[in-house]
Amino acid sequence: MTRPAHIAMFSIAAHGHVNPSLEVIRELVARGHRVTYAIPPVFADKVAGTGAEVKPWNSTLPSPDDDPKAWGSTLLDNVEPFLDDAIQALPQLIEAYQGDTPDLVLHDITSYPARVLGHRWGVPVVSLSPNLVAWEGYEKEVGEPMWEEPLRTERGRAYYARFHAWLEENGITEHPDPFVGRPARSLVLIPKALQPHADRVDESVHTFVGACQGDRSDEGAWQRPSGVERVVLVSLGSSFTKQPDFYRECVEAFGDLPGWHLVLQIGKHVDPAELGAVPANVEVRSWVPQLAILRQADLFLTHAGAGGSQEGLATATPMIAVPQAVDQFGNADMLQALGVARHVPAGEATAGALRAAALDLVGDPEVARRLRRIQADMAREGGTSRAADLIEAELPERR
Repeated sequence: MTRPAHIAMFSIAAHGHVNPSLEVIRELVARGHRVTYAIPPVFADKVAGTGAEVKPWNSTLPSPDDDPKAWGSTLLDNVEPFLDDAIQALPQLIEAYQGDTPDLVLHDITSYPARVLGHRWGVPVVSLSPNLVAWEGYEKEVGEPMWEEPLRTERGRAYYARFHAWLEENGITEHPDPFVGRPARSLVLIPKALQPHADRVDESVHTFVGACQGDRSDEGAWQRPSGVERVVLVSLGSSFTKQPDFYRECVEAFGDLPGWHLVLQIGKHVDPAELGAVPANVEVRSWVPQLAILRQADLFLTHAGAGGSQEGLATATPMIAVPQAVDQFGNADMLQALGVARHVPAGEATAGALRAAALDLVGDPEVARRLRRIQADMAREGGTSRAADLIEAELPERR
C-alpha cells in the first residue's frame, strides 16, 4: 500500500485538456491521496466532482465558450497566448501553494507553470498528454519546418527570447522546445493506435495508457429509438461547433435515409432555426452525452479530436472524420489508415459525400473486425487503473 501523498494537478480551462485527466484524478483520490487541482474557476465544479481540492487561478486564455477564431489563425497566434498566460499564472500558483508543497506534480501538456513549479520545489513531474507525443525525429520532420517561417520574423524571435528569459528567471536553462515537448516522464492518455510513428516513441519516457473514460453516468443517459436500423451521431466536439452549413449537409445526407436516426449536436453558437425544416428522424441537441450514444450508435461523424477519436475506437464505432483544426487532421489520417474511418475534408463534406462514406463504412465486416481488434488492444493498455499505478510509482518514496 502506497503512503497517501499530496499530488498536485495543473491544467487549462479547456474541455479537451481537462476531461482526459478526470478519471485518473478520481482514482487517485479513491486510493487515499490528497489531490489538489489548479484550474480556472469555470471548471471548478467539474474538477471538484472527482473529489480533488480545487486551487483556482485566473487565466487570460480564451474561454471554452468563445468562438475558436479568438485563437487567431497563425502559429504565433496560437502559441503566444499560452506563454502570456503562463507568465501571469505563475505568481498566482506560487501563492496558492505557499506552505503546501506537493509530493508530485501532474500536468497537462499546456501547463508550462507546472514544470517550473516542479523544478522550484524539487519534486517529480509527470506529464499527462491528451494527444500525440513527439517521436524520435519529430523536431526535424515537424518542428523545424513548422517554425522556419515564423523564426524569420521579429515577432517569432521575440517569442523565443521571452520564453528563454522566463525560464532562466526560474532557474531553467533548457531550450523552450524540449521544455514544452520533451518531458522527463509522460503518460499518454490516447491509445497507441492513434500515435503517429508509434514505433519511434521513447517508451522509457512515454507510456500509453489509452482511454481513461469512466462510466460518465453523471452526463446523463440516452436511449436508442425502437425500430431504427442505424443511428449516426454528428458531433464536432466543444469548440468547433459554429458550422450551420455543415449541419444542413448532415440533415440532407441522413434526414431521408429509411431506417436511419440522426443525432445532431450543434453546440451553443448555432440556432436550430438555422437548419431549416428538420425531418422527424433527426434529433437536434446543443449538447449530448456522447459516450452513452456511441455505445449504441452505428456511425460517428466527428471532427477527429483526440477525445472523440478514441471514444469512437473504444466503442468500436465506424467514423467519418471531418477535421477542423490542429491535431485533428493528423488524427483523421490515422483513423483512415487504420481502416476504420473515412477522412472527408471540411470543404468536401457535402451531403452526397457524407452519405456515400456512411454507406461504404456501415455494415462492412472488415471495418467491424478492425474496430474489434483495436478495441481489444485498447483494453490491454490499462486505462485509469494503470495510469494511477504509474503515477504512484513516481512518488518519491517509490523511486
